[in-house]
Amino acid sequence: MSLNRTTDRHEPKVTLRTLAGHLNLAVGTISAALNDSPAARAIPDHTKRRILDAARELNYQPNYFARSLRLKRTYTIGVIAEQIGDPYGAMVISGIEEHLRQSQYFFLTVIHRHDRQVLQNYSKMLVTRGVEGFITVDTSITEKPMRPTVAVAGHAKVQGVTNIILDEKLAARLVLTHLLELGHRDIAFMKGQAASSDSATRWEAICAACQELGVRIRPKLVVQIKDDLATPELGYPYAKGLLERKQPFTALFAYNDLSAIGAIWAFREAGLRVPEDISVVGFDDVPIAVFSNPGLTTIRQPLQRMGQIAAKSLIDQLEGEGKFQPEIVVEPELIVRASTGPAPLPISKRVEPSLVRSVVSDGKSAGLGLANSIRPQDV
Repeated sequence: MSLNRTTDRHEPKVTLRTLAGHLNLAVGTISAALNDSPAARAIPDHTKRRILDAARELNYQPNYFARSLRLKRTYTIGVIAEQIGDPYGAMVISGIEEHLRQSQYFFLTVIHRHDRQVLQNYSKMLVTRGVEGFITVDTSITEKPMRPTVAVAGHAKVQGVTNIILDEKLAARLVLTHLLELGHRDIAFMKGQAASSDSATRWEAICAACQELGVRIRPKLVVQIKDDLATPELGYPYAKGLLERKQPFTALFAYNDLSAIGAIWAFREAGLRVPEDISVVGFDDVPIAVFSNPGLTTIRQPLQRMGQIAAKSLIDQLEGEGKFQPEIVVEPELIVRASTGPAPLPISKRVEPSLVRSVVSDGKSAGLGLANSIRPQDV
């Protein structure tokens, strides 16, 4: 779209015939050059440049519908997402948009908020508007779709659907190994909403990793998110609920970054320090994670890259390039920041700071020996 020229509705419409008359060339030659069709290979380069220059000069606007009928293609993709405002979906859609734009595809986006009837209605509406395929984001697909489909965070094996998924088992092992190495044994867990496409798979992966690593899952230290929010408020009430159960824990593995940041707020409100009293780990590594206070330790999903992979995979199917893949797995990365630290010592093994100060102030050798044996994290 040009920002330097506007089209007056009273100006005569510039058509292929207008360009042909202006350049004294055949309409077919003009069409082949502008559409870069196979017939354009026979057109000399200098003639192609003349045609493109004239099209820009006269502000030629191609007839989209006529082109679609002629080629039997719309070059339009339907992007179906749970919502747009959440950081997770925004990053995936950013990757989708980038690749589709580079490939000269257009896309229409609809939001379903996990309402199955809305999802079905919008899918049909997109088909009537000529979409050639679907890309879904955090959307559970259980039936064969009406068009070729790539699902970001899709897990069910459905005919005609390519699932772009994270290696959840590796992600769970990375987090739990990190916490175990820091000395944490009493770990709380925050499960995702039942409607979220990753929830069940992620929890299964966590349970498997806990069994493998010998981590005990205590029912009183497990809460499940039920709200559908795109702010840190998502995890705040559930972290408060964990504290109200009076079951001690030194670390929390949250469902995602938003719930983890909300949990940090709740812990601080209760007078607890992160990570000195409780370590917190998130999931996704959305942009806000690095700017939380403290910076959030989390599992990085390459969300923008996953969107790009989804768009490329779908276009390859539509263009008949490459082989259909039912599943594409991407690897997670543990990003360690300031929200995790060594597990605090049990109360019975802690040394009161007042005792340390009195011993240090006493110049006796025995006292100095005791003071030197105390580590910073014990104080």
